[in-house]
Amino acid sequence: MKPFAYERATAPEAAATLVADSTEAVYLAGGTNLVDLMKLGVTEPATVVDITRLPYDGIEHRADGGVLIGALVSNSELSGDRGIRERFPALAESVLAGASGQLRAQATTGGNLLQRTRCVYFQDVTKPCNKRQPGTGCSAIRGSHRDLGVIGTSDACVATHPSDMAVAMIALDAVVHLRRVDGSPRPVPLADFYLLPGDTPDRETVLQPGDLITGVELPPPPEGAVMRYRKVRDRWSFAFALVSVAAVAATAADGTLREIRLALGGVAPRPWRASKAERLLTGERPTEEALRAAAREEFASARPLPQNAFKVGLAADLITAVVRDLVGGEGR
Repeated sequence: MKPFAYERATAPEAAATLVADSTEAVYLAGGTNLVDLMKLGVTEPATVVDITRLPYDGIEHRADGGVLIGALVSNSELSGDRGIRERFPALAESVLAGASGQLRAQATTGGNLLQRTRCVYFQDVTKPCNKRQPGTGCSAIRGSHRDLGVIGTSDACVATHPSDMAVAMIALDAVVHLRRVDGSPRPVPLADFYLLPGDTPDRETVLQPGDLITGVELPPPPEGAVMRYRKVRDRWSFAFALVSVAAVAATAADGTLREIRLALGGVAPRPWRASKAERLLTGERPTEEALRAAAREEFASARPLPQNAFKVGLAADLITAVVRDLVGGEGR
């Protein structure tokens, strides 16, 4: 590991200044992803700024049913919070579906959102990777890509975003609260927080130098909504999603979908909001035929590779199963 300087920030302004003033400085919270990447030589910061003493470790439940989750709230605290379990069960389920108990106790909300891809070529510094070193090529396209993306990808990168929590948060219309270097707040809808790879896969979010995530706000769920997070993976524990679905649904008196929100994990370079499928399903009865037609439309622009083409059908199966389990639906 490359030698680095360590600074412990005691105030947000000091932390932001340290990181903004250097292209080789990074924030450190739980460190469950950053430290691994430093050991592998993927990330080699000159300075690590410890932000764990900053005042962003609370969960504030609001009178309207919304919640503000501090960026330093641990994943285990988040998944175990009674208010989260009662009002946002899909979020609790998504956090519990990721990693081990030990890692959840260390990992933070902000850090979870900023996880880097687990693509094996990104993590192997001996292999070309446009995300790690722009312009060198994407080894995965002609290499091992079974676990990688089928939609939202580009000729430069087919990596997937690994977070389970972010998938549920996007379905819950989360807003990321940022603190700029000058101290001004910057709220960003989580759906707009991540960037698609295009020709610049090394740029993954809208964060500017020194921007600090202070929290994530979830608005109240739709009245009468039910929700669920379901993850398909190769083994029960310690595995990233092949495909995952976060669904939030509310039905009208006639059985049609008054509101439906769908987000997918394991299929794209960012947590994928299935907006096309949502539009097709809103106002419709959740029949198997309607759900599968919506899934087909969502993946109409998919670019699967030979080893991961199965994900398109798997996503349709999972969307159909999750929504019908939540709200039922008439037969075909």
